[in-house]
Amino acid sequence: MASSMPVPAPPRTPTPPPDESTLQGGLGSDGIPHATATEILYDPNSLSPADPNAHFGSMSANMVSPAGANSVYSPMSLESGNSDISSPFNFQTTTLAKSPVVKSNIGQRRGHKYKHSSVSHHIFLEPPPRAPLSLPNSLPIPTFAECCASMSKDQKTRFWWSLCHISIAGYALWTASGSSAMEALSHLLIYDSLGALICVVVDVLSNFEVWKRSSIRHPFGLERMEVLCGFGLSIFLVFTGFDLISHNAKHALEGIGHTPHHLHKHERASAGSVDVTAVLALVSTLISAVGLGNHARIGKAMRFAAIESLPPVLSNPSHFLTLSCSAILLLLPLLSLNAYTWIDKALSATMAVCMCALGVRLAKTLGSMLLMSYSGPGVHDVIRAIETDLAVTKVEDAKFWQVHYGLGMANLELRVRGTEENLLKLRERLTSLIRNRLGGGYGGGGQKWEVSVQFITEDLRAR
Repeated sequence: MASSMPVPAPPRTPTPPPDESTLQGGLGSDGIPHATATEILYDPNSLSPADPNAHFGSMSANMVSPAGANSVYSPMSLESGNSDISSPFNFQTTTLAKSPVVKSNIGQRRGHKYKHSSVSHHIFLEPPPRAPLSLPNSLPIPTFAECCASMSKDQKTRFWWSLCHISIAGYALWTASGSSAMEALSHLLIYDSLGALICVVVDVLSNFEVWKRSSIRHPFGLERMEVLCGFGLSIFLVFTGFDLISHNAKHALEGIGHTPHHLHKHERASAGSVDVTAVLALVSTLISAVGLGNHARIGKAMRFAAIESLPPVLSNPSHFLTLSCSAILLLLPLLSLNAYTWIDKALSATMAVCMCALGVRLAKTLGSMLLMSYSGPGVHDVIRAIETDLAVTKVEDAKFWQVHYGLGMANLELRVRGTEENLLKLRERLTSLIRNRLGGGYGGGGQKWEVSVQFITEDLRAR
């Protein structure tokens, strides 16, 4: 009878193992588990052999009990019409993408996108909008063509005169071979002519907004450039003074001990050449001092008590040296040869020492401006006057500095007592005191002072 049973074809696709719940009765008497038969359903969407009668599909819930414990599997009935049961294998055709696979950013957090997340809206709040700054970030610096186009007729006249002053200085240097004093005067003329040219450049640059207006890039404008140029001229004056001193010392030591190989003998210059050069130096210095205001700012920043009582032109140390040297050189040709030689050397040495002293003093004054400090007189008197005020108990801190030729700043920190009205009047008194003592007072033509006062009351530690 077993030979007459149909033998099913072996499956080409493995079927999943039956569920544990599908095994009924456990093990048989001989230890062999009971076998269950499943219904083979035909599914056109599943992989199956070519014979439709031998298709293997999903497991059916209808189990066929075995014929006996020792019997083989009973024949399985095919129910191809049952299409309600779905197959566990759902194979569908897919198309491979030809573009490269892009790495997914799921689960990653970027810093610049983090603030846009839903959580960070409550943690990282946007800063409140701020008012725009009153100072611009920077201002345009004029070019050479713009400076030339902005020059007025008066400024052009001053410019051409400064070039004439430079040419006079060059002529004095060229004709100074016969006189040591004339050589010293030529160095002074070069210093004066360069100062006149700087005055013209400053006057032209003041036509533009960037010169005086403050910005973030240049907090005090470009007016400090004038201080820097003056500092360079002071260094030039010191070097020329030392050059004259070394030259005179070399000539003085030439005839001591041995005969020099190269005797530098200065012949007396002719009276006409000396007179013409001295007159040109005298006239050019006066025109630059009166017409261009040459060294006017330097004269206000640096005062000498010995010449302060002289007229405005002579009270400036630079003009005083040049005019006095030119006047003495006008009288030298009237002297004898022996007197001329000694006075010429003595005048040259004196002018060299004066040039060094003036250059050092000028470099110290302008260097303090560049370092934001104040070296002028009157600071101790101002502090003493503040201490004697009845509302002031102690001066905690007092700082004075000069930004450039026309601006000074004073910061005061005082311990005071009194009411609000008295403190307001005290602030006005301190501002007026500093401006009158250090700035020359109202209408005095002195520099402007900005005063900042901070009060510390005795009751409240910080105000």
